[in-house]
Amino acid sequence: MRTVLTVMEYDPARPKWTQIADVIRERIADGEYPVNHLISETRLEQEFGVARGTVRKVKTALRDEGLIVTTPGMGSFVAEQPPTST
Repeated sequence: MRTVLTVMEYDPARPKWTQIADVIRERIADGEYPVNHLISETRLEQEFGVARGTVRKVKTALRDEGLIVTTPGMGSFVAEQPPTST
């Protein structure tokens, strides 16, 4: 589990939520966040130094892409990814 790190340096030409979503996508792709890993709003707020609304935009985008699933009352988790074709 990650602890609070130094706040990410953001590109002012892009919305923060898109930059954070890129980081989470990379972590999922690299296996750092395996299937069923909890995507905690509180942890993301602390790690990236952003408001809850920003984190929710990130989660909405990742959910729309099928990378995470949200279960009411339980949270958001990394979804099982279909195998990639080679």
